[in-house]
Amino acid sequence: MRRLLLLSIVFFSVSVFAQNTEYSIVVKDIETQLPIENATVLIMKTKQVLLTNEEGKVGFVLNGASNIQVSDIDYENLTIRWGTLKDNDFVVYLKNKNKLDEIVVSRENPQKTLQKIVSNSIKKLSTPYRLKVYVREFFMLDNKYSYYNDGLVNFQFSGNEKKIKTTLLVEQNRSYGLLETDISTDLRGYNLNNIMENYSNLKYFDPVLDSKKKKEYDFIVKGHPNNRNYHVMKITPLDSSKKELENFEIIYDPEKKVIIEFIISTTPQNFDKIEVKPIVGSKNITRSFVKVDYRLDGENYYLLNSNEEIAYNIILKDKVKNIQVRNSFITTNFNKQKFTYRESDVFKEKTLFNKQNKILTNYWDISGFTATDQEKAIISALDFKM
Repeated sequence: MRRLLLLSIVFFSVSVFAQNTEYSIVVKDIETQLPIENATVLIMKTKQVLLTNEEGKVGFVLNGASNIQVSDIDYENLTIRWGTLKDNDFVVYLKNKNKLDEIVVSRENPQKTLQKIVSNSIKKLSTPYRLKVYVREFFMLDNKYSYYNDGLVNFQFSGNEKKIKTTLLVEQNRSYGLLETDISTDLRGYNLNNIMENYSNLKYFDPVLDSKKKKEYDFIVKGHPNNRNYHVMKITPLDSSKKELENFEIIYDPEKKVIIEFIISTTPQNFDKIEVKPIVGSKNITRSFVKVDYRLDGENYYLLNSNEEIAYNIILKDKVKNIQVRNSFITTNFNKQKFTYRESDVFKEKTLFNKQNKILTNYWDISGFTATDQEKAIISALDFKM
């Protein structure tokens, strides 16, 4: 009887330990006490990558024990021992790295430097691998949230430096809200394969890589203000009279010659110079913003996350409608092994809008990016309308 009781206790203990436990971490600046957005949180046991939201928060499920690593370009890395981890809103603080004076660090022609950085980054991104990615999109019509979709998908990368291809398989997805029929289908989200391929072949830089256009832009290279391992290149157009002007900011590793982050934005004042043509069906962009981060982990180099925002007015027969789209990619897992699939499993549509809801688990809770309270309210409101 005593032996049976002992075995029961051991079995119970093992069962409890093996259960999935939900955790949430809030990352803050130790000096300002403010939340840190887009800090990387790595679950060292599973290699799952998470990013903090605007509230500095991530949520994840853990089976068993694992230390947690928290990192950010501007801060010193921190490793959290599993034994000290609490399950609800465990707050950790990052210490700012020593700030450096911004000085010009390169006498080489900056455009030549950029050409080398982009070429080497493409070379590393063209190796075969697959990413598990959480994608999501908020859609606003006339300044009101009207549609939302997200999903957990897998991208298989193949090809070479000249042409990188992706194969897309959708694990789960959901869509809420309604779009009016007079908004054409090309406005309902992005082409998921095209956008991921653009992040890999870095076509965004074509306008500033052309040697003939070197005199059209101002290139400035400086040391990163918080991280001595990185340089920052800022590229601005010299001719302010042009209708559409793109400003570039690239953070890169000068030793390994890879891009760590880039931002491309078009300033609102430039759009003021664009004449609105009263042609039915025409679009006039009023805002454009792209921010992309890459992760360099030893020899592995891949997309970490991206955020794109675009706003434009579309001219209809009797009125002008304002469209705003916010799209995000968050990589949760990197793997060099190819997955096997049937051709019928491949998702060939442009966007998850075109796929019927497939919800097997609450995948958004372990997606790598925790929704803020405001975002949760928007999603719930759109779900209720359905």
